[in-house]
Amino acid sequence: MRIDYADVTLLGGRGENQDRVAVAVSERAALLLVADGMGGYADGARAAEITRQTILDAFRQATQPLFDPLGFLHLTLGRAHEAVVKLGAQAPLDQRPRATCALCLVQQGASWWAHIGDSRIYHVRGRKLIGRSRDHSHVEGLLREGLITAEQAQAHPMRNYVECCLGGGPVLPDMAITRRRPLEAGDALLVCSDGLWGPLKDEELAGDLGASATPLRDTLLDLARRAVRRAGTGSDNTSAAALRWLGEQ
Repeated sequence: MRIDYADVTLLGGRGENQDRVAVAVSERAALLLVADGMGGYADGARAAEITRQTILDAFRQATQPLFDPLGFLHLTLGRAHEAVVKLGAQAPLDQRPRATCALCLVQQGASWWAHIGDSRIYHVRGRKLIGRSRDHSHVEGLLREGLITAEQAQAHPMRNYVECCLGGGPVLPDMAITRRRPLEAGDALLVCSDGLWGPLKDEELAGDLGASATPLRDTLLDLARRAVRRAGTGSDNTSAAALRWLGEQ
């Protein structure tokens, strides 16, 4: 498996970084991960950290390539949810830690996705966006139903309202798990928190990620800094991990 990968996280205009990001790589598989602690709740950073550690531990303990990628993603997100729920078990429901999360598993010439909330996954080929995850949010629902345009979504007053997440109550939240997506040499995959995608357009992300001549880490850092600048003094924590598929050995 031949890949290039990088990750970045910036504080933005916040007093604490509640994002967590990671890339885990073995000889036969790789996992991109971003977890975004929900700042409106207590211990958002701890929720994101427990999510990150639970998922990384599961990946490192699994035999690779994974025999059942979809099952792995579903079970592992479920474990992360249980861990975050346990963290806040003694607090009132409205004060319990919560986090959003996005995962991208890469092996055997393909990717598998899973996410909860508004942390996103992008698939870029030749500077064009050929797929992205759909947020568990009120605004995404309006977009799907054709009630607002993409431009209206950018400025919608409820654009940050997330409808499901890790943590809170014990019931397993809705999660989106995407079946096998074949990869071609040069394809780029990105997982990121809303601090990155919020101020930037999808076409902008795709155009930069598709520029294969630029080192991936430089591209990620430039995009993250641009997102923070564009969002101004209210900029969010801004985190991303990316992988470029170069083909099998």
